[in-house]
Amino acid sequence: MAGRALVLGGGGISGIGWMAGMLYGLGEAGVDLGDTDVVIGTSAGSAVGAQLLAGTLKELYERQLTAPEGEIPVRLGVGLLFRYVAVALTSRTPEAYGRRIGRMALAARTPDAAARRAAIESRLVSPQWPDRALRLTAVDTATGELRVFDKDSGPTLADAVAASCAVPGVWPPVAIEDRVWMDGGIHSPANAHLAEGYDRVVVLAPMAVGGGPLASAADQARRLVEQGARAVAVNPSPEAKQAYGRNPLDPAVRAPAARAGREQAAAHVAEVGEVWGV
Repeated sequence: MAGRALVLGGGGISGIGWMAGMLYGLGEAGVDLGDTDVVIGTSAGSAVGAQLLAGTLKELYERQLTAPEGEIPVRLGVGLLFRYVAVALTSRTPEAYGRRIGRMALAARTPDAAARRAAIESRLVSPQWPDRALRLTAVDTATGELRVFDKDSGPTLADAVAASCAVPGVWPPVAIEDRVWMDGGIHSPANAHLAEGYDRVVVLAPMAVGGGPLASAADQARRLVEQGARAVAVNPSPEAKQAYGRNPLDPAVRAPAARAGREQAAAHVAEVGEVWGV
């Protein structure tokens, strides 16, 4: 399966902004990652991928600079993060981790599902799946298994994005068919392994590290290189992280994150362009 794959990882609203800025900044420098054979989106990456394939890089970027109407302000608390880490360090496989986190997700008190669905819909340029290949990840709360949704899978685009973005303990899980789904980042921060078979792969990963059985984007990119692909993973710089702060779920950070991503893009034009073949 030759061709180009763009992998967009998880990272909350700040991740959405940062990836949009990176994509636009790279595009300004002549490296158009929208010229791809497939977009593989996880969590925040699912929202960015859906927007990217429904418009232009400039439109994607400029959407991040507008007031984030419809978004629900929440905080990813220290206690919840500690629980994620503790479960990861005591789980042997991503599926085992997913099953334990899935139980937590189903038991958690979260904002109203209808309000959350409206927030997801507000992120979409179009309610329809794009014509080009878009693959969005989610994890089964019962089995911990990773699932990839696309236009032929059955769910609406909004349902697939909502499932991929359903951070356990923060947002309500999403029922699709006869299963209940949560954030695709519970399997890995970017799920770049899904790009196996493509010969040019760029991974934009707002979350740089994995943990326990969860592979980092950098490790997955290295494995792709070992298999013969040209691949690179890019993470936010320290300056970008400082620009958007510590709460990735705060709607107010979207614009500064986008500007930080656009500024950071200049430092990666050469390496990304070489992988992309431009």
